[in-house]
Amino acid sequence: MDQNSITPNTSNQQLVINGDNESATALLNEKQGRKRDSLRDVTFIEFMTVGILCYVNLINYMDRFTLAGVLGDVKDEFNIGDDYAGFLQTVFVIAYMVFAPIFGYLGDRYSRRRIMAFGVALWSLTTFVGSYIPDFAWFAVFRGLVGIGEASYSTIAPTIISDLFVGNVRSKMLALFYFAIPVGSGFGYIVGSAAGAAMGNWRYGLRVTPFLGALAVVLMLWVMENPERGQAEESRMKPTSYQEDLKSLIRNPSFMLSTLAFTCVAFVTGALAWWGPDFIRLGLTLQTGQEVSIEGVSFKFGLVGMAAGALGVPLGSLLAQHMRTRTPAGDPLLCGFALLVSSPLVYLALFSTAHLAGLSYLLVFLGMLTLNLTWSVVADIVLYVVIPPRRSTAEAFQILISHMFGDAGSPYLVGVISENLKRSLSPFEEPSNSVKFRSLQYALFITCFVEVIGGIFFLLTAIYIVRDKLRVEREIAEAEAQSAEPSHSNAQENPGVE
Repeated sequence: MDQNSITPNTSNQQLVINGDNESATALLNEKQGRKRDSLRDVTFIEFMTVGILCYVNLINYMDRFTLAGVLGDVKDEFNIGDDYAGFLQTVFVIAYMVFAPIFGYLGDRYSRRRIMAFGVALWSLTTFVGSYIPDFAWFAVFRGLVGIGEASYSTIAPTIISDLFVGNVRSKMLALFYFAIPVGSGFGYIVGSAAGAAMGNWRYGLRVTPFLGALAVVLMLWVMENPERGQAEESRMKPTSYQEDLKSLIRNPSFMLSTLAFTCVAFVTGALAWWGPDFIRLGLTLQTGQEVSIEGVSFKFGLVGMAAGALGVPLGSLLAQHMRTRTPAGDPLLCGFALLVSSPLVYLALFSTAHLAGLSYLLVFLGMLTLNLTWSVVADIVLYVVIPPRRSTAEAFQILISHMFGDAGSPYLVGVISENLKRSLSPFEEPSNSVKFRSLQYALFITCFVEVIGGIFFLLTAIYIVRDKLRVEREIAEAEAQSAEPSHSNAQENPGVE
């Protein structure tokens, strides 16, 4: 098959080549004429639904990275090193990834609105209560409970968007949804550092998002639209067994390879987001010879992250839509090249931090910008290479794999490597700021190699993406044709029946 002849993302005509199902052909042609290819066709309630999902995603990531914005103060109060500081994020992510498959299974079968509302209420409550806990062990437990709540939302929300829109409209809405991730993460650093500095206690940074979460619960339960699964594609496919779902996903090369690639993205994002402010603070301390405030660095790091996300996520979506007109494998190719460009930028950012502060912030911005190009595009890939009744399970499976081998371990791994390097470089005395900086710098260099591996996985995805997307569209069309055949035959047998 000539792949260049396939119109990407919305082409249904190719499904009927070499096919003999005339009913499926007719239904596909009819649906092609009803597609909504412009944002002007989107209704007010659909815009409201996407807006609510974006709002919740924003405060979701605000909550996740508020602690990173005050990490230095957390280490001082609990008297812990880099290893235990990284462990706090690892506990959160482990709970997040373990419970994601459970919520994925539920999301494919029960009310998604109620499941998401429950999750947001849970993480809001546990964040607020956890901010008052003085014991490190129990504080870590409550960070794990926060992860359980966030897992329910992250696995289900993208499937709501997939059931409302198709084609480039879906891509634009996903870009808007994932735009909230880097922006929310940046707000997390800013809110955590600003609230902690204003109140003289880092714990007040954790007490902002729970009130915003309460508003989110109200909006989801009484304002947000809750579409039928597969509504946008007019799919009538029914859920299959969980075992069959998992077998299908494992046998789907585009899904598996893109998941492995996204695991590398998660590894890098988790390590840099958690350790970035503390690393830059150490570098600036070496430059000035004076101790630098973690709150001030976190505030600037948050602004840089917000700017990179605000530009990178929509730019990635626009570039993907443009590349699809030139090659049907444009999505994974874009993601692969983005990671391969990001890797040297991150390396240079890590290398320059102790020498030129302005240059290091610029390189951090460029490295995060190219990394952010992948967010909405990866989500789009998952949704169009998996049939509608399996999409929540697919999101959950990707969350499990990407976090298990990605950001569940990367903050802790970097912390452990850093601590061991400190002991090696300064075995008989308290490590100096220079030793602390170099130890963390060497530990973070691992992210550059992981980005290269992720880029290779994305390029491998490009080999299978067209075939797997067409297979999904064919299955949807055949299922609809089969469900329509009985009514057609009844109409022919009883022409006089109204």
